Amino acid sequence: MFVDTSCSSLAAARPVAAMQRAYGRARIVFDERNGATHLNRLYQEGAAKVRFPRPTDMTQEAVLINTAGGLTGGDSFATEVLLRARAKAVVTTQACERIYRSTGPKAHVSATVEVGADSSLCWLPQETILFDGGRLARRFEADLTASAELLVLEAVIFGREAMGETVHDGFFHDRWRIRREGVLLAADDLRFDGEIASLLARPAVLNGNRAMATALLVAPDCERLLDPVREALGAAGGASAWKGKLLVRVIAADGFELRRSLLPALSVLMNGRTLPKVWQI
Repeated sequence: MFVDTSCSSLAAARPVAAMQRAYGRARIVFDERNGATHLNRLYQEGAAKVRFPRPTDMTQEAVLINTAGGLTGGDSFATEVLLRARAKAVVTTQACERIYRSTGPKAHVSATVEVGADSSLCWLPQETILFDGGRLARRFEADLTASAELLVLEAVIFGREAMGETVHDGFFHDRWRIRREGVLLAADDLRFDGEIASLLARPAVLNGNRAMATALLVAPDCERLLDPVREALGAAGGASAWKGKLLVRVIAADGFELRRSLLPALSVLMNGRTLPKVWQI
């Protein structure tokens, strides 16, 4: 009997190993006791970790950590945050999230937050860096009570100019849905697919810039902050306010310029609260 032991036949018979993927889940619950916000419950799984710096005021701070060191195709991360009545919290990330080249599948990131009566949440992750060939689908959903306040920020850098990086091709989809008492209050969808570099070069998109950010403040009296925010932004961005919402858009040549424009505007939007410690390093 003749047995074919050639490399080609052995390779064809060998099962294909599945690619290892990063997975993380985190759930954080805050409540208020004696005038201060406290951690009530924490669940963390996989590569998702959460740390809590010592608070400098009555606001609790949570720092999300991805121990996988970045995301690529097929990775999946989800975060849930619940603030019970009168709680105040700031949620951020340890560092910029990096989205590396994918062989096809997308990385999926989701955040779901619930903000209770008279509570206030600042969702302030550091910038996301999309590398050439990176593919990311990201979703943010918030449910607010009638008296809740929310500040949400997402910033993206399409390749680091200082490192000579250009995102020629990739996929990026950012989806926001914010509801108050179950009624849709704000919706935003941003999508780049295919030749991202040529899309960013269009005057009506980023006009050749490679960094951008969107911030939304939902609060009863946020319209009074419109002029101070516009003054803080200068020519780097624009802002508008209506019916208890204040929206900010910023574009910049690179990540350094983006952060330099963002920090003064964030200080205004936080209305006296302290920026997360990791943003100040």
